[in-house]
Amino acid sequence: MVTVHAVFPGTFDPITLGHLDVLRRALTLFERVTVAVAEHHGKSPLLPLAQRIELARAACDPLERVQVVPLEGLLVEGVRALGAGAIVRGLRGAMDLEVERQMTLTNRALAPGIETVFLLPAAEHAHVSSTLVRQVARMGGDLSPFVPEPVARALGERFGGRTP
Repeated sequence: MVTVHAVFPGTFDPITLGHLDVLRRALTLFERVTVAVAEHHGKSPLLPLAQRIELARAACDPLERVQVVPLEGLLVEGVRALGAGAIVRGLRGAMDLEVERQMTLTNRALAPGIETVFLLPAAEHAHVSSTLVRQVARMGGDLSPFVPEPVARALGERFGGRTP
């Protein structure tokens, strides 16, 4: 069976240019991609879920065949509910691989019919993480190399720093 719809999950706290690069790559493989913005009970997000969804929608607005939705509960249950057959995950480096391997094997045990596809971002985005972005924002740095303009503006307003 060919999978035409994939889910790209994450907390997106905030969404970065690296996330968007992975999303664009996923769109070359799938007819549709749903960006699923999740709560993570093990994390304390900087931005509330509603704002993360709003910023993800603004960042994804120029892209066709993309929708942004909230995700609650188990990822594989969300994938099933959305009618998707694959999960897209970005890998920045070796440290990501081990964590992603464990999650993929768990998801496969819970939902054998849902595949996970790993995509590498472009080299210029491989170092970008939401954690890095939050640190730069807290210190008032220029966020334009790391995030889309609506995200830079929102973080600049939050921390009183520069905006593009």
